[in-house]
Amino acid sequence: MRLEHRRGEERATLATDVDVVDTFLSRARGLMFRRSIPDDYAMVFEFGEADDRDLHMVFVPFDIDALWLVGDEVVKVKRLRAWRGLGVATADTVVELPAGTADDVEPGDTVRLVEE
Repeated sequence: MRLEHRRGEERATLATDVDVVDTFLSRARGLMFRRSIPDDYAMVFEFGEADDRDLHMVFVPFDIDALWLVGDEVVKVKRLRAWRGLGVATADTVVELPAGTADDVEPGDTVRLVEE
C-alpha cells in the first residue's frame, strides 16, 4: 500500500510504508514515544465520518506534516512542531508524514491510499 498525491494530472508518491490506524488505542497512541519515522512513512487515521479532528505533539520529539482530508480531498495542511504542535480541522481521514513530505500538497489536492 502507498499514499498517492494528485494535483490535476500530476501524481506523486508521498509514502510507501503506510500504517492505517483505526482503533481507539492506536489512534490515541499515534506517533507518541517514537524517536523517529522513516522518510517514506505515513500514519493514516481513518474515521467513519467527517468531524473536527485534532492532533497534538505531546511526547512526539520530531516535527511532522499533517493533512486533514474529507474523502480524498485535502482540506488543511500544517507543519506540527515537536512536543508543542497543535492542529485541528474537519476531516474523515488524517495523515501524519515526516516534516517536509507535504511541502507540495495544498488544500484542494487529492491524497489517497493505493493498493499495490
